[in-house]
Amino acid sequence: MSFVGFYGEWFLSACGSKVVAIHTKEHRKPFVFDCSSAEKRPKGVNVVNSSDGDASEDTGSDKVLSFAVSASGKLMALTDDNKRLVLFQSEPLWHCISIRWVTRRCTSMVFSQAEDELLVADKSGDVYSFSVLEPQREGELKMGHLSMLLAVTISIDDQYIITADRDEKIRVSHHRSPYNIQSYCLGHQQFVSALQIPSGHPQWLLSGSGDGTLKLWEFESGRRLQSLDLRQLEDTLSTDPVKGLNRAVFCVRSSPTGRDVAVLCEGVMKVYMFTLDQNGIEKLVPHSKLQLSHHPMDTDFDIEGRLWVLSDSTVAPLQVFSLAQNSWESETVNDNLSRVTDILKTEWSTTDSFQRITNRFEYLYKVGFDNVNNYLQKKQQRIIEHQLKRTMSQKAKCNKRPKEESDEVLIKPSV
Repeated sequence: MSFVGFYGEWFLSACGSKVVAIHTKEHRKPFVFDCSSAEKRPKGVNVVNSSDGDASEDTGSDKVLSFAVSASGKLMALTDDNKRLVLFQSEPLWHCISIRWVTRRCTSMVFSQAEDELLVADKSGDVYSFSVLEPQREGELKMGHLSMLLAVTISIDDQYIITADRDEKIRVSHHRSPYNIQSYCLGHQQFVSALQIPSGHPQWLLSGSGDGTLKLWEFESGRRLQSLDLRQLEDTLSTDPVKGLNRAVFCVRSSPTGRDVAVLCEGVMKVYMFTLDQNGIEKLVPHSKLQLSHHPMDTDFDIEGRLWVLSDSTVAPLQVFSLAQNSWESETVNDNLSRVTDILKTEWSTTDSFQRITNRFEYLYKVGFDNVNNYLQKKQQRIIEHQLKRTMSQKAKCNKRPKEESDEVLIKPSV
């Protein structure tokens, strides 16, 4: 898994087992943290709230599984395959402030807007709350689902926790009392893999799914405002549509102004760009598609509204697009981009970070079994066989010779 984020003019990225913070304007020494050389879990230490054997002696690969940056950008967190939860702070310089342990491998994280809490969702469907103000304190179970969680976010006012799971559900729960469910946003036909509350639109929610759709919600009421099928969008706007792809949405990002939205789909070497219109009938309007030379792994907007795309290329892993005269164009000549790219390639040169990822959601698709036709065919076959057997039995009875009378002559006794 690979991730991109921004804090002011700092470019933040996690890939493989490393997280890197690079200043995009000044020639500062980058901050690098490698999970493979980080603190190991002490032997015999049990993880709080563990209900199965998944939490004690299991060892992983140190690869980063989830990554989050706070609203101000001053905090950063990651979890890895070894179930570490690492918290970083940017002031006065980037540094690690705590390493804690999660119960199960995590799928998504989000900081509260007050930046006093970190919510961590895991593969078993649970959400844990970790304190930021007390960075050594263990996590507390906040809420749970009956299905694997794939995304979690929090409303701008910290009032609602919004979770998405494998069973096509988006659940809106009260932050302080998560057992109180405010609403459900229902309508996806496959797992929900991405959530985003667009900047400047605190009442809206964008969601992406394995069904290849991007939906816009008024999440507090659960009302769906709009739904766009990206496959149909490709067929109508492109002369060379890509066929045979599930088009699972794995990344949805909004610009700092909330006007622009970028969407990435699995296996598609393009960035779908949309415009959000507060007053229009169609609030989510397709704008353009940015062609990439490699498969994208993550994307995000910087403070200037430029779009940075991290791809699986070992030569040019970063592309930057800027909006000029209502058109997104790639920045081919950019000294800052070249410097950031060189640092990335240096830090990740000895890892297998840039690997083609086109099936990250393959195991999440539900397989339907339609055995009705098979059952009807077998039933019809049994009926035919039974009728044939019955007909043959009747013919056998008709062809059977009558019982021959005895040839013996009965001699009556003489009187």
